[in-house]
Amino acid sequence: MERKKILLVDDHEVVRIGLKALINREPDIEVVGEAANAPEAVTQAKSLRPDVVLMDIRLGTTSGIDACRQITAQLSGSKVIMLTSYAEDEMLFAAIRTGAVGYVLKQAGGWEVIRAIHAALAGARMLDPAARESVFETVRQAACSQAGGAFAGLNSAEQRVLARITTGDTNREIARQLHLGEGTVRNYVSSILAKLNVANRAEAAAYATKYKLNEMLETL
Repeated sequence: MERKKILLVDDHEVVRIGLKALINREPDIEVVGEAANAPEAVTQAKSLRPDVVLMDIRLGTTSGIDACRQITAQLSGSKVIMLTSYAEDEMLFAAIRTGAVGYVLKQAGGWEVIRAIHAALAGARMLDPAARESVFETVRQAACSQAGGAFAGLNSAEQRVLARITTGDTNREIARQLHLGEGTVRNYVSSILAKLNVANRAEAAAYATKYKLNEMLETL
């Protein structure tokens, strides 16, 4: 079986030696080239056309992000995995935006690096668990921000009333649960329909469900 080609990119020779020894123990992958900076990485990638580029995100005075952008743009068959010493949000999302399919912390252990390489070869993406939590939190915050924008025209009381509308509660039930007068609830409902530009309670409930009102309120 032909072994898949790996290009190592790290500005520390000792790191490259260790990674090369680790990778070459695997029966299906082998290191075919090394580079110490971004320009070398791009040149080597064009020449060797590796299946996977394992690259440090910081390369001395150059950037692995820049190299990743060029490699993924010019070599569709080469997958890039970023290595880093720290789970930095800014660098993580920059790597994802430029096409990296993996993001692994150096201190995670050799097995994690090998697992990331095999995942990339299989067409999958892999994030270090520490980095994954950062991604999920950012996505959650973005979703909450979107939801907040969808209901920006409603005051807090109207949002709570709308949340009860989504469960099918009547004005009397909402009044009892929120300790409001039934007439007050009726006024809130009329205001909600006007502000959301919907015709009835069912459309209001559908709108609230679409933009995840209840999830937003749970985070407040």
